[in-house]
Amino acid sequence: MHWTITASGARLAVDANPCAMGSTAVYRDGIGTIRSRRPTAELPLLPYERLHLPHVATCTADAVRRNPGRRRAS
Repeated sequence: MHWTITASGARLAVDANPCAMGSTAVYRDGIGTIRSRRPTAELPLLPYERLHLPHVATCTADAVRRNPGRRRAS
């Protein structure tokens, strides 16, 4: 997982490995900060960007928090 800074300045966790099915364009800026944005028809994926999935889409710990019924009984 990587923490990125979005175009609006918020923090967004994305999975570490690029994914063709991803919805977030990720790149490093000139000083090495990992940045992200949502590609659009007006500004599609650029050559130096890679698609990643937002971590919330794949995080199993988050799924348990959102659905308490999935927790295992101790």
